[in-house]
Amino acid sequence: MNQNLKWKGLFILVIVLGCLWGLFARPSFPTSWQAVKDNFQHRIHLGLDLQGGSHLVLQVEVDQAVRFECDRTIDDLTRELHKRGVQFGDIQRVSDTQILVKNLNPTQSGTLSNIVQSQFADWQVAQAAGQANGFLLTLNSAAVAQIKTQTMQQAIETIRRRIDQLGLTEPTIAPTGSQNDQILVELPGEGDPTQAKAVIQAGGQLELRKVIDGPYPSEAEALAQHGGVLPADSEILPGSGSSSSQQPGAAEYYVLTRIPIVTGRDLRSAQPQPNPDMPGQWQVQFNLSRDAAQRFGPFTARNIGQRLAIVLDHRVQSAPVIQGQISDQGQITGGFTQQAAKDLAMVLNAGALPASVRYLEESTVGPSLGADSIREGVRASIISLLAVMVFLLIYYRLSGVNAVLALFLNLVILLAALAYFKAVLTLPGIAGVILTIGMGVDSNVLVFERIREEIRAGKANASAVDLGFERAFLTIIDTHVTTVVSAIFLFEFGSGPVKGFAVTLVIGLIANIFTSIYVSRAIFDWHLGRMTRQAELSI
Repeated sequence: MNQNLKWKGLFILVIVLGCLWGLFARPSFPTSWQAVKDNFQHRIHLGLDLQGGSHLVLQVEVDQAVRFECDRTIDDLTRELHKRGVQFGDIQRVSDTQILVKNLNPTQSGTLSNIVQSQFADWQVAQAAGQANGFLLTLNSAAVAQIKTQTMQQAIETIRRRIDQLGLTEPTIAPTGSQNDQILVELPGEGDPTQAKAVIQAGGQLELRKVIDGPYPSEAEALAQHGGVLPADSEILPGSGSSSSQQPGAAEYYVLTRIPIVTGRDLRSAQPQPNPDMPGQWQVQFNLSRDAAQRFGPFTARNIGQRLAIVLDHRVQSAPVIQGQISDQGQITGGFTQQAAKDLAMVLNAGALPASVRYLEESTVGPSLGADSIREGVRASIISLLAVMVFLLIYYRLSGVNAVLALFLNLVILLAALAYFKAVLTLPGIAGVILTIGMGVDSNVLVFERIREEIRAGKANASAVDLGFERAFLTIIDTHVTTVVSAIFLFEFGSGPVKGFAVTLVIGLIANIFTSIYVSRAIFDWHLGRMTRQAELSI
């Protein structure tokens, strides 16, 4: 055996041992057949269609985020105009991307333009059509696109954090849809998605606001107490029915400052705990960040004896009286059960969704259906592999053994790569495995037929093998590269199961090039080295 062939054999042996280690070692090598099966099942992660679980598609209301930005700009612009002494009648939103400033003092239009250019660079200001002293601010298209992109990114990250806190393993959370404004959520092993859906869709928008007055039994009465016109920078929000000493469950409304002192972004942590004042009920204890505490402490010191509203998702949960200076912590009460308090703390810790979401699709795959899919998929793979083996052994005789060994190694490399990369095996992925077997057979047939042609042309065995591999090489590379490119497009634009098919196909094709060219050639060289020159090659 020449030195080059020895190095080839050693390299192939290292590859085989590395694949076996990746498939079966966890963390030590197994010592029994049951341990081998358990380790193999642990290393290969099954997709939703094989393991069972829940499939959800969520629509993110990205236009709502643009509307929120418009409302925030109205608040900031109103405050800045008052600060500069600019006289105007009213500011209102006329669309998601347009703000109308009415009855502006004509001599102060330049001040408005300077404020917009310096502090609201994403907005363009122009004279409003049909209004002598009206000015229209329009949010530019680039800013709108950026807001929508950021909203999707924040929504995906927030949902991922919430799902992770539920303890579900290997979830899939990814953008989807023609405009990438939808989120695909797959929860393998989760047969009842009720809790996951509740946690995903919960708003979790926490705000601490000063109470101007209230509660009132109706919104109309709250407005009437102010002569039909609310104070500047204020709004009316409903209560939870347990935020005051009124009858539990009764309607109540508060007049609050529009701008919060602290928001959910200022939270450092939140934990559920029993309510010491209400046996059997739970509350959520929250801690604020250092910057928020520096704002919150002076505010509470100035407003001792006043009421502070704890607002969750635009509803007043409680409105306690400030008894003294509070720096960095507080409680959210509201008659929570233990599970409700736990879910609320989880949502607050994960952060608020930047926009609301709604469910477009929901389906559940039972574990028994997944087991059937695995059984049928494995059965199809075994039958196809056996049929191919029989064909190769009958048609190509001893050379067919070469091809069979290459096919087995191809499958081992494919499964080991799935284990090492922690890729998810889906039902279409099993189809990719079967297609890989077919591509492997095709590669071997190309090489073997080329070798047969050279032998018929009178070439010696060694020359026939050399020319057979050399002339089949470009054809094999061409077919594999074109298929890999197609699989990459499937992975880029497909959903979860389609991506599983693309992943197994790409890995299988790369492994097939290695086995059908490198490994198969090494086996031929080893066999030729043991043959006499006059012996006939069994092909």
